[in-house]
Amino acid sequence: MGKHITEIERYKIETMLKDGIKPCDIAVRLGKHFTTIYKEIEKGTVELLNSDLTYRKEYCADAAQRITNERKANKGRDLKVGNDYAFVKRVEYLIGELHYSPYAAVQDIRKNKPCKTDVCKTTLYSYIDKGIFLNISNKNLYSKSKQKNEYDKVERPSLKKLKSKTIEDRPKDIYNRDEYGHWEMDTVYSGKNKSKSCLLVLTERCTRDEYLLLMPDRTLESTIKTINNLEKTLGYEVFSNRFKTITCDNGSEFGDSSGIETSCIYPDKQRTQVYFCHPYSSFERGSNENANKLIRHWIPKGEDISKYDDEYIQFIQDWINNYPRELFSGLSSNEYKASLKIS
Repeated sequence: MGKHITEIERYKIETMLKDGIKPCDIAVRLGKHFTTIYKEIEKGTVELLNSDLTYRKEYCADAAQRITNERKANKGRDLKVGNDYAFVKRVEYLIGELHYSPYAAVQDIRKNKPCKTDVCKTTLYSYIDKGIFLNISNKNLYSKSKQKNEYDKVERPSLKKLKSKTIEDRPKDIYNRDEYGHWEMDTVYSGKNKSKSCLLVLTERCTRDEYLLLMPDRTLESTIKTINNLEKTLGYEVFSNRFKTITCDNGSEFGDSSGIETSCIYPDKQRTQVYFCHPYSSFERGSNENANKLIRHWIPKGEDISKYDDEYIQFIQDWINNYPRELFSGLSSNEYKASLKIS
């Protein structure tokens, strides 16, 4: 039986009450629960003036309809989420446990676990801001919980910078991001007075493909050794084809471009080309900086990176590469690479 009273049913109620029909019988005739009818009568009962200037109480369909319309207007639009508990549970899991943004959560649900509810990212942001969800809030949104009033860290000058190529020497077509194989490189390090351990972060400019590699410290020796290990794992041909160029900042851990560029398998061959950003210009590695923010979902700033093992770092790398991106219309880096037929 229907729960809500329609405007036509209100006029029927008014007529039946004037005919002396009891509310319980009205409920049976309209297929409603008797409490629904009693509440409706209570809502629409008004005082009317008699001809002898006395007052009587009587149900008025027009008054009941007016009150209903006013309540609907004050209530605003119904939430799209309704009673779709599967949607609520999935959103709380993706944002609360997997640290997805609202956009990424919407894309994941549309691709992997379609629900009755389908909202845009703006609506989902609004629901979270209004406290619609029980287990997540704005505190779970990294972009809001980590807002700052000043710029992020500045680049550290190299302690012994050898003659090297700057970003101005880099081929101009790299700016178009049309070709796979051009990377940005940075380090994410432990908090002050913690260990020297850090992550070497490589971000591909076209697809935002990501490599995260643990290093014992932020030294040039460790950087070259880590990249050597990566070349040995991939092989010279794969490495040189995959890492055509690398753009990094002026940190001391990147101070010798020749050591990074030279193959450890074939010392007489060049495996990549390294270019350096201008000092204090982290925006020239914008993709890299955005990737570092994603890493901080799982390794908060100030943490000791030495307590995380290779398996956990691999999990973060996989999470980033499978993260739905608005830039790619909801595709992840892995999916976007597949669409470009990049292995």
